[in-house]
Amino acid sequence: MSIVVVAGFLAYSDSLVAELSAQERSRMQIWADATTEIANMAASETDGSGTTMDFLLSIIEDNHSIPVLLTDAEGNILNHRNFRLPEQVDETVPFALSTTNARYLEKKLAKMRETPNVIEIRVADRDVQYLYYEDSKLLRTLSYFPYVQVAVLLAFVLIVYYAVSSTKRAEQNKVWVGLSKETAHQLGTPISSLMAWMELLPALGVDSDTVTEMNKDVNRLSTIASRFSKIGSRPTLDEADLTEMTAGSVRYMSTRVAKTVNLTLESDGEPVVVAMSQPLLEWVLENLIKNAVDAMEGRGDIRVKLSKDAQKAVIDVTDTGKGISRKNIKNVFNPGFTTKKRGWGLGLTLAKRIVEEYHGGKIFVKSSTPGAGTTFTVEIPLLSMR
Repeated sequence: MSIVVVAGFLAYSDSLVAELSAQERSRMQIWADATTEIANMAASETDGSGTTMDFLLSIIEDNHSIPVLLTDAEGNILNHRNFRLPEQVDETVPFALSTTNARYLEKKLAKMRETPNVIEIRVADRDVQYLYYEDSKLLRTLSYFPYVQVAVLLAFVLIVYYAVSSTKRAEQNKVWVGLSKETAHQLGTPISSLMAWMELLPALGVDSDTVTEMNKDVNRLSTIASRFSKIGSRPTLDEADLTEMTAGSVRYMSTRVAKTVNLTLESDGEPVVVAMSQPLLEWVLENLIKNAVDAMEGRGDIRVKLSKDAQKAVIDVTDTGKGISRKNIKNVFNPGFTTKKRGWGLGLTLAKRIVEEYHGGKIFVKSSTPGAGTTFTVEIPLLSMR
């Protein structure tokens, strides 16, 4: 609809410009005819009636808006009108031009020769003169004005679109944050109950190894609940070693992926100190590893590489999975977007929120080749750069 409205508006404006241009050419033709009559009277040495001469002169003098140049057949400028000359003209010397003004008018004449705005004037069937004219300021303004209006309209549309998109994203974020907080709240009660039961199990004669493993799972549930609760509000960032956190997450995931998945960590082992919420960054890394496992359908290689430069720490998670199509790369972080048959499309959305809003970093798809694999990159500012 916007395109149709803009096209109609431009077409109507162009018709107005064309009509005004035709009227100006008609005026210039009348001006040329008047000039021809005056020149013919001078050539025939007849004065004509005073009324006729006054009328012809009034036609010439009446042009106050259209710049015109009158030249002879050789291109010498005979007269000019309605040009804003760079130097003031001496009114006491008719048609006198300074060198600067003459050069200015010669440049104008060269440009005007490239346009169709020229009228041939024949004087007494012997001499030929040429009348060159520019579009009036009104016509030039009118020709530009529609495009200015369209630009303003497009700017307004973009602002409205941005405002609506921002409002929509804000509403989506509220939904995901509310869902996260509610999930943490709902998990709290059963986790507390399980912890109480765990204290009773040894007294009931349950094997200690079984209790230990169950304790790990309960603690894991407690960590997950803590992560969801932290999503709902800005977490406190603590000084911590990203190398240790990354190694711990890789070790944890190594025992929870299929044996057909080869999960490796590439790091020089040097401490990389950043300000972070460790539970949330662990969640981001584990989420990327889980997505990589799903992309490979449980078989392939996952490489987690930790490096740093002068300003940031960089974590690359590379898999040998099915990759992401080019059209979907820009959508992978959108709430609700997922290619899985069973999935909410929340993982990468929350990961982006954790990395970019809470830690001031970046998360993006570094590269992806369908059928060959994908690399996700997480960048976290070093503590000295915050």
